[in-house]
Amino acid sequence: MIRIGIVAGEASGDLLAADLMRAVHERVPDAVFEGVAGPRMIEAGCGALYPLERLSVMGLVEPLKHLPGLLKMRRGLRRHFISERPDVFIGVDAPDFNLSLEAALKHAGIPTVHYVSPSVWAWRRYRLRKIARSVDRMLTLFPFEADFYREHGVKVSFVGHPLADLIPADVDSGAARRALGLGEQGPVVALLPGSRASEVARLAGPFVETAAWCLQRRPELRFVVPFANPVTRQLFEQALAGQGRALPMTLIDGQSREAMSAADAVLLASGTATLEALLLKRPMVVAYRLAPLTYWLARRLVRTPYYSLPNLLAGRELVPEIIQHDVSAEVLGAALLKQLAEAETDGPLVAELAAIRRRLKCDASHSAAEAVMGMIER
Repeated sequence: MIRIGIVAGEASGDLLAADLMRAVHERVPDAVFEGVAGPRMIEAGCGALYPLERLSVMGLVEPLKHLPGLLKMRRGLRRHFISERPDVFIGVDAPDFNLSLEAALKHAGIPTVHYVSPSVWAWRRYRLRKIARSVDRMLTLFPFEADFYREHGVKVSFVGHPLADLIPADVDSGAARRALGLGEQGPVVALLPGSRASEVARLAGPFVETAAWCLQRRPELRFVVPFANPVTRQLFEQALAGQGRALPMTLIDGQSREAMSAADAVLLASGTATLEALLLKRPMVVAYRLAPLTYWLARRLVRTPYYSLPNLLAGRELVPEIIQHDVSAEVLGAALLKQLAEAETDGPLVAELAAIRRRLKCDASHSAAEAVMGMIER
């Protein structure tokens, strides 16, 4: 019987880990999993030594408040797994917690796998030494991450991104428009100013002004704006009220993927939504505005020429990135109208986005399961 230790640290890790567990069970039905588990992992058959909520602590201050409990939990996991000796241990994301645990288990002779790379290629590269000491194999969601690890002598497998398996290659924009109450005729632009209140507070005003600027040049445009929660919606509505005139905007709660599916082009904050827009093959403009001190630090710490996933995956500037002081209606609007023209003429950008999508679609959970089983078999 194969025994696997596994620790996930948040909701996204719970989903990844549960899908990985199901893929392993297809090959080895009696495989036993135990560790730090969320509801999806428990449903997939994981024995929970601790609930995922104990580890899912976000922010800057909260982890410090919970540090004694987190350290005690990690010591308990280390003792348990060294005593019980699973065939392999898998840390799913949560690098600050998992890498130290993986280092102790690897030192004790237990094979270790880390699923989802930290952004070591962008900043804090000194973590590479710790990763090399802690991890027998890194599983990455993106090919450029795997290339980075190979260059630095860390064993790695690129397994693909689960979203590429989930989002269909072709979406029916007409059906999406009907579902959102939008007419099927005429160009539609989706605005996604972010999922966090801090993002929306900085981008809502420029996004509203950009819509007004574009309408002066393309009066037939319509806009759809999805919101992650009531707070972000309220912030955007305040910016909209400050515009002083009605704009053809449909505001919706949630349904960000449906909004992008309905759109011809997208203006959005940098983040996971850029990956969804890429997988939907939507031309886009990516904006990012940080607090001044954060931006000052980021310019000195981040070591990558791009910050949006489409450009990182392409290895060049495939879509416009507008950052900090350049975030204005004129700059965003000009870039957005150019992207809209790209969509309307079915230009080369759409074909390039489709090519990246194909590279990411690797049946991620089964690819990860194959890598894990390879570790056990060796």
